[in-house]
Amino acid sequence: MTATVTKVPKFRKNQTVRFVGGTGKIKNYIAESSSWAYLIEMEMGPEPEMGRVGHETKIWLFEADLALLKDNVSYGLAIA
Repeated sequence: MTATVTKVPKFRKNQTVRFVGGTGKIKNYIAESSSWAYLIEMEMGPEPEMGRVGHETKIWLFEADLALLKDNVSYGLAIA
């Protein structure tokens, strides 16, 4: 029997994060082999001349690709 230890996710649902390419809000996250993957709903910019295909664009990104915006609070696990 083996035990799997997964670290606590760095970000939470509904936090606004930034990444190369823009900003967005975390909608979901899942544990991957050695990190967390986050489903990010990108913020919508101005409507293009040709209109929109859908309401939002979502993308999966790994924890290393994300950073919190300044006015959000990050929750982590502290072990003393």
